Amino acid sequence: MFFYAILFIILVALVFDFLNGFHDAANSIATIVSTRVLTPLQAVVWAAFFNFVAAFGFGTAVAKTVGAGMIDVTQINERVILGGLLGAIAWNIITWYFGIPTSSSHALIGGYAGAAVIRAGWSVIIPAGWKKTVLFIVLSPVIGFVLGFVMIFVTYALVQGKTPYKVDHGFRRLQLISAALYSLGHGTNDAQKTMGIIAGVLFSAGYLSRFEIPFWVVLICHAAIALGTLLGGWRIVKTMGQKIVRLRPIGGFCAETAGAITILTAAYFGIPVSTTHTITGSIVGVGSLHGLSAVKWGVAGRIVWAWILTIPASALIAALCYVVVSWFG
Repeated sequence: MFFYAILFIILVALVFDFLNGFHDAANSIATIVSTRVLTPLQAVVWAAFFNFVAAFGFGTAVAKTVGAGMIDVTQINERVILGGLLGAIAWNIITWYFGIPTSSSHALIGGYAGAAVIRAGWSVIIPAGWKKTVLFIVLSPVIGFVLGFVMIFVTYALVQGKTPYKVDHGFRRLQLISAALYSLGHGTNDAQKTMGIIAGVLFSAGYLSRFEIPFWVVLICHAAIALGTLLGGWRIVKTMGQKIVRLRPIGGFCAETAGAITILTAAYFGIPVSTTHTITGSIVGVGSLHGLSAVKWGVAGRIVWAWILTIPASALIAALCYVVVSWFG
């Protein structure tokens, strides 16, 4: 029975991973769809492919941070992990329904922490792991904004004198590369968070003698997030691709490249950043070159409020889920 309980929790983790891809598909495809470089169907296939390819060669530093660097795994049990996953899934579904591009990553770590604290108290929290994560809640969109602004400024300077047709035609092709890079970053950073949770389940259940990420876990997590991306999250695409600022292919290329650089750099250092925060900052940075009025700050403001609420809301829901799971357990 114990084996089947662990298997069930792993399946729930993969459901979260699938919903992560489904919920965050807009991050990967919104710019390339809104600039009409690819159709929505072509875009999700493109993004899903590179989400999966990211399984090969990008390491597991983020997975180790989420799995064992933020919560003391010696003080948790399988019910904590299940409660955390259910809380994160519930918050993802709520925000998807209302078309709000929140962070699946922060929903996961918030849910994990909420359930863990209810069981073991605040001592279960590892401050060092949380410091860099919380810091990058602010820094990742700021870095994306700065890189997006600088890239569009430099790129416009480089294409001066060229006809709009040539510029548009050239960057429609280049945007295929930037979208692929961004999807690699999305798969690298986000799939690893679920890997960390699954490894935590296996470690706490005694199936791993030390905390590590088996390669089969890497593969199934990337497959799940790629499948979620493939099915897409169309409610959020419109918000990300059109409601914040309207982009042309040159802007889409700069936003995606800025986002990819930020996310892949963070993944290298094992920092679990939000792909949603990062690409939103990049899009706003690109749009700001045309003046502050080019950005629809009302929409951006509502998104920021959703970001602020994600960790405490998912933590609260997860704490309630842990209590319910414990009753039935």
